[in-house]
This record gives sequence, structure tokens and C-alpha cells, in this order.
Amino acid sequence: MNEKGRCIFEEGQVLLFDKPQYWTSFDLVNKVRIMIRSTFGLKKLKVGHAGTLDPLATGLLIVCTGKATKKIDEFRDLDKEYIATLHLGATTPSFDLETETDNHYPTDHITEEMVKDVLVSFSGEQKQLPPMYSAKLIDGKRAYEFARKGIEIKLEPVTVFFREIELISFNLPDIKIRLMCSKGTYIRSFARDFGEALKSGSYLSLLERTAIGPHNVKNAYSIEKFKEYIEQMNSSCCSETILSE
Repeated sequence: MNEKGRCIFEEGQVLLFDKPQYWTSFDLVNKVRIMIRSTFGLKKLKVGHAGTLDPLATGLLIVCTGKATKKIDEFRDLDKEYIATLHLGATTPSFDLETETDNHYPTDHITEEMVKDVLVSFSGEQKQLPPMYSAKLIDGKRAYEFARKGIEIKLEPVTVFFREIELISFNLPDIKIRLMCSKGTYIRSFARDFGEALKSGSYLSLLERTAIGPHNVKNAYSIEKFKEYIEQMNSSCCSETILSE
């Protein structure tokens, strides 16, 4: 058993992962915990993540182990960058593909220039109402627990900040945009608000988180690659593998 590998993770590592679609953030954290513990014979290991991603989203998730879990709040406070695909002309109750389409709206009046103008109007500080289908805590329960039971609850708007918004492609009914925004921003809520601002409807059809502060998904592990690295580390008595960015 490689004692050095055990020590590395217990002392603390900051790991970048590219979360697969349909996995929850907890799924990924749990998988990483199990892989490290089983590979290095650890009875227990503290592992946590900084900033939840919805199951339908992919992209960067920062995972901290051991003593590095104390840094989690620092990472949560950093700005996030996303690449989002919005489907115009329709809405869903969850503002994404978790639920079925409930309404359709015209899109004939929407032009690329109009989209760019509306994007500019979202720059800077905004008041945003979180989605009902979210993990936001309300009276000790997640908002989605009420939503899935059809129970209406009142959510308070929160202040968010959009530092950069850029149109990447315009191909109605779909558009792709890049956003850099503050912590606590719901891109699904942005999709809803954006559709309304266009006098139409919109929902989020694809989402990738590409960066958290200076950390980029380009430098992130897939689960498969991470498994290879820790197995290589465990098989080497004097491994100098660096797992942090």
C-alpha cells in the first residue's frame, strides 16, 4: 500500500473534474471518495465540492479532499463561466429539460440584433428569482421537493451580477451564449427571464460550466482519467504525481 498516496489525500487535494451529464454533484463526490478510499485503503476520508451543478449540466466541479475541504467556501465565492444553449419559443416548469414543455410562443419577430441588444440589458447587477425546481433551502427542505408535489411556495429574489455575456451562435430556435456571473446565479432563471425580455419564451436545453475563477474545465479530470492516475500513484513507491491544478 502506498502510504504517500494516502497522506496526499488526507493532507488535502484540490481536484478539478468534468462532471458527466445526468450525474448529481453528490454522485461525483461519492464516486471520488470511494475510489480514493478503496485504492489507498483509507477507512474514511472527508471529500466535498464547491458549487453544485444540476444533473443535466456538465462541466467543472471542484472537489476537495481532507484538510483542503476548508477551502470550499473560497471557491464557492468565485465567479463562474458557463456556455449555455437556450431554446426559444417554448417554456418548461423547471426552465430546463427536467420537465415537459408547457407553453409555446412566437419567435418570428426575433432577430440576431434583438438578441444581442437584450443580452446587453442583462449585463451588471440583476434581481433574479430562483427556480422552483432548485436545491434552494426553504424551511429546511429543498425547493424542488415542494415543486414536485405541486405545492406553491414563495421564493425571494436574489441579487446576482453578470460580468460578461456574449452571443456565440444564433440559429433559431436555438442560441448559444457564454456568461460569466457571480455565485448564486441560476442560468435556468436567466433563460426564463431572457425569453420574457424577448416577448417570447425560453428554456435551458444545454449547460456546461467552463470555469470557476482561474480554474478551467480544460484542466479537469474525467472519472476514467482520475482512476488511471490514482492507480498509477498507488503502484509507484515514489510517485511525484501532482493532482491539483
